[in-house]
Amino acid sequence: MGITAMRLSRGGYLIREGFRSITTHSFMSFASVTIIMACLIIMGSVSLLSVNIDALIKDLENQNEIVAFVDDSISDEDEARALESAVAAVENVSSVEFVTRDEAMDNFMSNYDDELMEGIDETVFRHRFIIHLTDIALMAQTKANLEAVTGIAKVKAHIEYANTFVTIRNIVSIVSLVLIVMLVFVSVFIMSNTIKLATFGRREEIAIMKMVGANNGFIRLPFVVEGLVLGMLGGGLAFVAEWGIYELLTGKLMGTLTGSFITVVPFSSVALTVLAFYMGTGILVGVFGGVNAIRNYLKV
Repeated sequence: MGITAMRLSRGGYLIREGFRSITTHSFMSFASVTIIMACLIIMGSVSLLSVNIDALIKDLENQNEIVAFVDDSISDEDEARALESAVAAVENVSSVEFVTRDEAMDNFMSNYDDELMEGIDETVFRHRFIIHLTDIALMAQTKANLEAVTGIAKVKAHIEYANTFVTIRNIVSIVSLVLIVMLVFVSVFIMSNTIKLATFGRREEIAIMKMVGANNGFIRLPFVVEGLVLGMLGGGLAFVAEWGIYELLTGKLMGTLTGSFITVVPFSSVALTVLAFYMGTGILVGVFGGVNAIRNYLKV
């Protein structure tokens, strides 16, 4: 029981030392929290931009339809409609809508309401299927598969637009990932060097502790606690700041003409993910930075 109490007392002392170091070196602590906040806000902003671009591209994907025209030889509506199951069975097709000749003509006439269009009847138009895809990256292959369906004459697909959307999505994902990885390394590097500056004045104290027999774990724990607390503070404050910045910018955007054409992902839908990412990254960066900062001093 005495040994357990001694260990608890020693653990409490080391944790208190970690907290005391934060207040003792308040300027360095403030610098560390600010650096973590800045890096997390940049990472979060890049990630949120990527999420919104991805959502916008998905919106555009849903509007990018494929039209499959039924062969002219199939004039009967019921016979044409019977092809729907075969069209829906094609891989990568997410939804199918059958449009009759009459409906196609009505849609056309509503767009070209002109006397020149008088005299045109529904026989000019074909029965057709409006198709949406699961993944527009596979549009070319899906188009070929649809054209192979018996009773389908031709398929109209905007493959160039689809390829452009896919390219944009891939570029945004790669750039976001590269920036996030780079910023994590920068955060750890700056955090480590900031804590190193705070630790420099305590190098003699660490050396004395080593000489009297203190093990590395005993010396390291206060710095781990310090990094942990600073990381949590940086992560929490960065989350609050990011929330405010996001709401401010999206509010201004939605108030402009551009905002009427795009949908912005609400912060509430990603808040828990952002908070978990900020707190987790802040803690990891803080703890690793604290441990890395005193690594050389433990070699005494």
